Amino acid sequence: MMDFRELRSSLRAMADLGRLRILQYLARYDETTVSSLTRGLRMSQPLASWHLRTLRRAGLIVTRRVGREVHCSLNRSRIEECRQALAELMLPAQSGAAHGSPDLPR
Repeated sequence: MMDFRELRSSLRAMADLGRLRILQYLARYDETTVSSLTRGLRMSQPLASWHLRTLRRAGLIVTRRVGREVHCSLNRSRIEECRQALAELMLPAQSGAAHGSPDLPR
C-alpha cells in the first residue's frame, strides 16, 4: 500500500493544470516523444521539460532517451496505486470500530 508521503508527492505533482494536461495526453498514447507532446499541447519545450521532470520524480511518468530524443510514457501502475490509495482513504470506518481517531496508513 502507498504511504501518505508517496501519495502526497503524487498529488502535488498532479496539482497543476499543465501537468494534468500532460498526463491526459500521455494517457492516450503508449509512448510519445517530448517534441510530439509539446506540439500536441502547444507548450514550450522548456516548460514541458520542467513539468515532465516533476512528474518523473513523483513516479507518474517514465522517460527514456533514444539518441537525442526523449520518449515518455505514463506509469499506469503508479497512477493505479494512487487511485487505490485515495479510494482506501475515503472508505468508511469498519463497523464496530471506536468513534475515536481512525487508523491511518503510514
